[in-house]
Amino acid sequence: MRYAQGGGLTDAGRDARERVRLQAVERFEGGQRNREIAAGLRVSERSVERWRRQWRERGEAGVLSKGSPGRPRLSEVQIARLERELERGPLVHGWADQRWTLARIKTLIGRLFHVSYTVEGTWRLLKRHGWSWQQPARRAIERDDAAVEVWRKETWPQVRAPRRRATAGSSSRTKPASR
Repeated sequence: MRYAQGGGLTDAGRDARERVRLQAVERFEGGQRNREIAAGLRVSERSVERWRRQWRERGEAGVLSKGSPGRPRLSEVQIARLERELERGPLVHGWADQRWTLARIKTLIGRLFHVSYTVEGTWRLLKRHGWSWQQPARRAIERDDAAVEVWRKETWPQVRAPRRRATAGSSSRTKPASR
Protein backbone atom coordinates (compact mmCIF):
# COMPACT_ATOMS: atom_id res chain seq x y z
CA MET A 1 0.00 0.00 0.00
CA ARG A 2 1.32 3.43 -0.94
CA TYR A 3 0.81 6.63 1.01
CA ALA A 4 0.59 9.93 -0.85
CA GLN A 5 2.24 12.03 1.85
CA GLY A 6 5.33 9.86 2.04
CA GLY A 7 4.12 8.03 5.12
CA GLY A 8 4.32 4.32 5.54
CA LEU A 9 3.79 1.61 8.05
CA THR A 10 5.27 1.65 11.49
CA ASP A 11 7.01 -1.45 12.80
CA ALA A 12 3.78 -2.42 14.56
CA GLY A 13 1.81 -1.99 11.34
CA ARG A 14 4.28 -4.13 9.40
CA ASP A 15 4.06 -6.82 12.09
CA ALA A 16 0.26 -6.79 11.89
CA ARG A 17 0.34 -7.18 8.10
CA GLU A 18 2.86 -9.99 8.40
CA ARG A 19 0.57 -11.83 10.85
CA VAL A 20 -2.27 -11.62 8.30
CA ARG A 21 -0.01 -13.08 5.59
CA LEU A 22 1.06 -15.90 7.92
CA GLN A 23 -2.60 -16.66 8.64
CA ALA A 24 -3.11 -16.87 4.89
CA VAL A 25 -0.21 -19.36 4.67
CA GLU A 26 -1.93 -21.57 7.28
CA ARG A 27 -5.07 -21.49 5.15
CA PHE A 28 -3.07 -22.29 1.99
CA GLU A 29 -1.75 -25.36 3.74
CA GLY A 30 -5.32 -26.22 4.79
CA GLY A 31 -6.38 -26.22 1.14
CA GLN A 32 -8.71 -23.20 1.24
CA ARG A 33 -9.45 -21.26 -1.94
CA ASN A 34 -8.30 -17.69 -2.50
CA ARG A 35 -11.83 -16.26 -2.32
CA GLU A 36 -12.49 -17.91 1.07
CA ILE A 37 -9.15 -16.71 2.46
CA ALA A 38 -9.74 -13.15 1.22
CA ALA A 39 -13.21 -13.03 2.80
CA GLY A 40 -11.97 -14.55 6.07
CA LEU A 41 -9.01 -12.20 6.42
CA ARG A 42 -10.84 -9.18 4.95
CA VAL A 43 -8.26 -8.55 2.22
CA SER A 44 -8.48 -8.47 -1.57
CA GLU A 45 -8.32 -11.62 -3.64
CA ARG A 46 -5.43 -10.16 -5.61
CA SER A 47 -3.39 -9.88 -2.42
CA VAL A 48 -4.14 -13.49 -1.57
CA GLU A 49 -3.14 -14.55 -5.12
CA ARG A 50 0.15 -12.66 -4.79
CA TRP A 51 0.85 -14.17 -1.35
CA ARG A 52 0.07 -17.68 -2.61
CA ARG A 53 2.47 -17.22 -5.56
CA GLN A 54 5.23 -15.95 -3.23
CA TRP A 55 4.54 -18.83 -0.83
CA ARG A 56 4.79 -21.40 -3.67
CA GLU A 57 8.04 -19.91 -4.98
CA ARG A 58 9.90 -19.27 -1.71
CA GLY A 59 7.93 -20.89 1.05
CA GLU A 60 7.02 -19.04 4.22
CA ALA A 61 10.01 -16.72 3.76
CA GLY A 62 8.28 -15.34 0.66
CA VAL A 63 5.51 -13.75 2.72
CA LEU A 64 7.60 -12.48 5.61
CA SER A 65 8.16 -8.76 6.01
CA LYS A 66 11.32 -7.42 4.46
CA GLY A 67 11.64 -4.73 7.11
CA SER A 68 11.51 -0.98 6.91
CA PRO A 69 12.25 0.42 3.47
CA GLY A 70 14.25 3.16 5.17
CA ARG A 71 16.58 0.80 6.95
CA PRO A 72 20.23 1.84 7.05
CA ARG A 73 22.28 0.55 4.14
CA LEU A 74 25.56 0.68 6.03
CA SER A 75 26.36 -1.70 8.86
CA GLU A 76 27.79 -0.52 12.16
CA VAL A 77 31.23 -1.75 11.07
CA GLN A 78 30.96 0.32 7.88
CA ILE A 79 29.79 3.38 9.84
CA ALA A 80 32.84 3.05 12.13
CA ARG A 81 35.13 2.84 9.09
CA LEU A 82 33.44 5.88 7.52
CA GLU A 83 34.01 7.88 10.71
CA ARG A 84 37.70 6.91 10.72
CA GLU A 85 38.03 7.98 7.08
CA LEU A 86 36.28 11.29 7.75
CA GLU A 87 38.66 11.98 10.64
CA ARG A 88 41.62 11.44 8.29
CA GLY A 89 40.45 14.43 6.27
CA PRO A 90 39.57 15.27 2.67
CA LEU A 91 43.20 15.75 1.57
CA VAL A 92 43.93 12.07 2.10
CA HIS A 93 41.03 11.21 -0.22
CA GLY A 94 42.12 13.49 -3.05
CA TRP A 95 40.33 16.79 -2.47
CA ALA A 96 42.34 20.01 -2.63
CA ASP A 97 41.11 21.60 0.62
CA GLN A 98 40.07 20.61 4.12
CA ARG A 99 36.30 20.90 3.73
CA TRP A 100 33.99 17.92 4.05
CA THR A 101 30.88 18.72 2.03
CA LEU A 102 27.89 16.40 1.84
CA ALA A 103 28.61 15.78 -1.83
CA ARG A 104 32.17 14.72 -0.99
CA ILE A 105 31.01 12.43 1.81
CA LYS A 106 28.43 10.93 -0.56
CA THR A 107 31.23 10.25 -3.06
CA LEU A 108 33.43 8.76 -0.33
CA ILE A 109 30.63 6.39 0.75
CA GLY A 110 30.26 5.28 -2.86
CA ARG A 111 34.00 4.70 -3.23
CA LEU A 112 34.40 2.80 0.03
CA PHE A 113 31.23 0.72 0.18
CA HIS A 114 29.73 0.82 -3.35
CA VAL A 115 26.48 2.15 -1.89
CA SER A 116 24.66 5.14 -3.35
CA TYR A 117 23.13 7.78 -1.09
CA THR A 118 21.51 11.06 -1.98
CA VAL A 119 22.99 14.24 -0.53
CA GLU A 120 19.98 14.48 1.81
CA GLY A 121 20.35 10.81 2.74
CA THR A 122 24.01 11.42 3.52
CA TRP A 123 23.03 14.28 5.85
CA ARG A 124 20.47 12.07 7.61
CA LEU A 125 23.00 9.27 8.00
CA LEU A 126 25.57 11.61 9.55
CA LYS A 127 23.00 13.27 11.80
CA ARG A 128 21.74 9.87 12.99
CA HIS A 129 25.29 9.02 14.08
CA GLY A 130 25.97 12.23 15.98
CA TRP A 131 27.74 14.33 13.34
CA SER A 132 26.75 17.96 12.95
CA TRP A 133 27.33 20.57 10.27
CA GLN A 134 29.98 23.16 10.83
CA GLN A 135 30.38 26.53 9.22
CA PRO A 136 33.90 27.87 8.92
CA ALA A 137 34.63 31.34 10.26
CA ARG A 138 35.17 33.46 7.17
CA ARG A 139 38.16 35.46 8.36
CA ALA A 140 41.50 35.84 6.74
CA ILE A 141 44.41 34.59 8.77
CA GLU A 142 46.21 37.89 8.09
CA ARG A 143 43.32 40.00 9.43
CA ASP A 144 44.34 42.88 11.68
CA ASP A 145 41.37 43.75 13.91
CA ALA A 146 42.94 47.01 15.12
CA ALA A 147 43.42 48.28 11.54
CA VAL A 148 39.85 47.32 10.67
CA GLU A 149 38.54 49.31 13.63
CA VAL A 150 40.58 52.40 12.69
CA TRP A 151 39.30 52.21 9.09
CA ARG A 152 35.72 51.83 10.29
CA LYS A 153 35.93 54.89 12.56
CA GLU A 154 38.03 57.24 10.41
CA THR A 155 37.75 56.33 6.72
CA TRP A 156 34.24 54.93 6.43
CA PRO A 157 32.41 58.09 7.57
CA GLN A 158 34.22 60.03 4.83
CA VAL A 159 33.42 57.64 1.96
CA ARG A 160 29.89 56.60 2.77
CA ALA A 161 27.12 58.32 0.85
CA PRO A 162 25.19 61.07 2.65
CA ARG A 163 21.68 60.24 3.80
CA ARG A 164 18.76 61.32 1.67
CA ARG A 165 16.83 64.38 2.71
CA ALA A 166 13.71 63.92 4.79
CA THR A 167 11.62 66.22 2.57
CA ALA A 168 8.90 64.98 0.30
CA GLY A 169 10.07 63.91 -3.12
CA SER A 170 8.54 64.38 -6.54
CA SER A 171 6.94 61.67 -8.62
CA SER A 172 7.82 63.56 -11.81
CA ARG A 173 10.50 62.10 -14.04
CA THR A 174 11.99 65.54 -14.48
CA LYS A 175 13.11 67.83 -11.73
CA PRO A 176 10.34 70.12 -10.47
CA ALA A 177 12.53 73.18 -10.99
CA SER A 178 13.00 72.42 -14.70
CA ARG A 179 9.30 72.84 -15.66
